[in-house]
Formats: sequence, structure tokens, C-alpha cells
Amino acid sequence: MAAAAHLGAAEHDEHHHGPPPANRSSRVDPATLGMLLFIISEIMVFGAFFTAYFFIRVVGGAEWPAEGDHLPKLIAGFNTAILISSSFTIHYAQESIRKDNRLGLQLGMVATFLLGATFLFIQINEYVHIGFSPQDHAQGTIFYGLTGLHGAHVTIGLMLLAFVTIRSFRGHYSSGHHLGMEVPGIYWHFVDVMWIIVYLTVYII
Repeated sequence: MAAAAHLGAAEHDEHHHGPPPANRSSRVDPATLGMLLFIISEIMVFGAFFTAYFFIRVVGGAEWPAEGDHLPKLIAGFNTAILISSSFTIHYAQESIRKDNRLGLQLGMVATFLLGATFLFIQINEYVHIGFSPQDHAQGTIFYGLTGLHGAHVTIGLMLLAFVTIRSFRGHYSSGHHLGMEVPGIYWHFVDVMWIIVYLTVYII
């Protein structure tokens, strides 16, 4: 018996070509892991802007915002509430599809997309009426840099949400197959959390 097993293993080795199969962890799906690594890299990008903010305001002692400028804290707070709400709606969509509730998935995704689009519209409208530009002073550069970087991430997130929403109406997701909307959901939660940090840093502190 042992000789036969050894012979079978030898025949397998003889016919096997190339490197052995990669060792894959069953705990984290490759798509999820890829998204998490991407988010880590994006946190580093935001970190570079926060470092510049720190040096201008703390080390350099610059007034924030610059003298004569005003940041619309109330409007930004309302916009923050809108974006935080979108985290709840996408969570509702995720929980719905886990229970094969496709209507709940569709409603949650549409609501999330509309809330995200509303946030971006208000942010752009704020740029139009805020009264200063990036080239006016260092504070303006950092303000537009941080909020604009986040706005770019919201735009990417809206593209992903639109794709997921279309697929949800086409019946592409089920309780056993919904990774395609779970991964964009992770990204959207990251966008929401990052905005809370930007809002508290830029508008409140």
C-alpha cells in the first residue's frame, strides 16, 4: 500500500510542470484583499496632504482659514450628514441581498447613489461660492487639495455605485453571490470615514 502511494506520488511529480500552486488563505477573498490594500495606499495619499496641513497650521502658525476667508461649517455639516446617511443605505443594501431581498438591494443602492451625488453637488456648489481659490494662499491650496482629493474619490465611488446599481436591477446578485457589491461597499465606507476626518480637521478644529 505504501509502495503504491509512493509510486502514485512519483507519477504525479513526473507529470507536474511549473511552480507549485500558490498558498491561498480562505479567510480573505482576493478581491477584498486587493481593495483593502488599495485603501491603505489611498490613506497614505491623504496622509501627505494632512502633513502639509499640519506644517502650515501648526508648525508655521498660519491662521486657519486665512484672514478674511470663511468656511461654511453649517453647510459642510449638513453635507457630512448626507454622506454618513449613505453608509447606512449601502449597509441596508448589503444586508438585503444576504437575505435574497433584491428589492431592498435596489432601493438601498439607488438611495446610496442619490445621497452621494447630492454630496458631490453641494461640494461643487461650495467651491463656486466660497470666495477664494487654491492659488490665493497656502491655506486655500490645502483646503482645495484635501476636499478635492476626497471629491475625486467620491466621483470614483459613484461610478462603482452606478455599476452595482445597474447590475442589481439586472438580477446579478443573490445571497450566495454578492461579492461584486460587497467590495465597492467597502470602498464607499472608506470614502465616508475619510470625509469625517477631513470635515473635522478642515472645518471644525
